[in-house]
Amino acid sequence: MSSTSAERPADVERPSRQPLAGQTCLVTGASRGIGRGIACELGRHGATIIVNYRSSEAAAHEVADAITDADTEGTARPIQADVTDPSEVDAMREAVRETVGPIDVLVTNAGITSDRTFADMTREDWHRVLDVSLHGTFNCTKAFYDDLETADDGRLIAISSVVGKQGNVGQANYAAAKSGLFGFTRSLALELAGSGATANCVAPGFTRTEMVEAIPDGIQDDLRDDIPLERFATVNEIAGLVRYLAGERSGYITGEVIDINGGIDL
Repeated sequence: MSSTSAERPADVERPSRQPLAGQTCLVTGASRGIGRGIACELGRHGATIIVNYRSSEAAAHEVADAITDADTEGTARPIQADVTDPSEVDAMREAVRETVGPIDVLVTNAGITSDRTFADMTREDWHRVLDVSLHGTFNCTKAFYDDLETADDGRLIAISSVVGKQGNVGQANYAAAKSGLFGFTRSLALELAGSGATANCVAPGFTRTEMVEAIPDGIQDDLRDDIPLERFATVNEIAGLVRYLAGERSGYITGEVIDINGGIDL
């Protein structure tokens, strides 16, 4: 019998379906940037995606249409909610349950910047950034905690930043919010472990998004000089890591802060 016709061992058989088929994933702040890339990547691998957005309705519908119209098993629905408002998050939870049922994967990606050196930073600057990145993660996790705990493969994935580890001039608020996600995720990993659900944190370095593209070229050059790989990450690279963490094969990874930053910490 030829090797091509021999029966394949189970560990090298082709999967019979998309690896995330049957999974429902909610991605906050999914209308653009890294969130958009994550939503499209999870949808590309067969998941049902909830595309959360605050105000970018047209962009969120574009993301959902792109996922649904692609030649995959993935589908998507845009749902509006300001993650800083618990009542809106609770309304999103009810809308999700009415349309697709409980979720399996929560990706808390929504975040903003309001950069000023600390001497000039206002309380409003401070609270706005923490409200979205840190308090928004609390609000969404609180609303969907029962779903994650009872899912067959519950996954909480918080999107942080290298700035949460290193700090950055003019970003004391952003660094505090993003580093706060480390302790939050590790604590949730311990509390969810009994159910078999996992919680992990992804800490990207500088990534080619509209935010980074808006940085003056000279400063971009200086940033690249500090990165051993001498380039910024692509959105697809970040999304690929999240897709792995969302899948069945990541089930023994929990409580981790996973850097994806081109070696900037080396």
